[in-house]
Amino acid sequence: MEGPIWTIWWAWIVFGFALGVLEVLVPGYIFLGFAIGAVLTGVLVGIGLASAGFGLVLLVFAAASLLAWFALRKTLGVREGQVKIWDQDINDN
Repeated sequence: MEGPIWTIWWAWIVFGFALGVLEVLVPGYIFLGFAIGAVLTGVLVGIGLASAGFGLVLLVFAAASLLAWFALRKTLGVREGQVKIWDQDINDN
């Protein structure tokens, strides 16, 4: 036994791929940032940079997921017409 599950690098990679499959089933870029964050956390745990404790690994996962979400938002952007802003009321003549 290697230790707790959060210290096993391949468990994070498998978790990331599972979130990627979930993203395919539920489209909308909801789970993709978490999937990328989990894979990055698995890589960091694998090379020994984030293998201290549960709190640190969870913080690395959260930061990696947030950075991945910002990168996806910057790369893919907001679809044109995604948000409708109303500037007048239906009752205005």
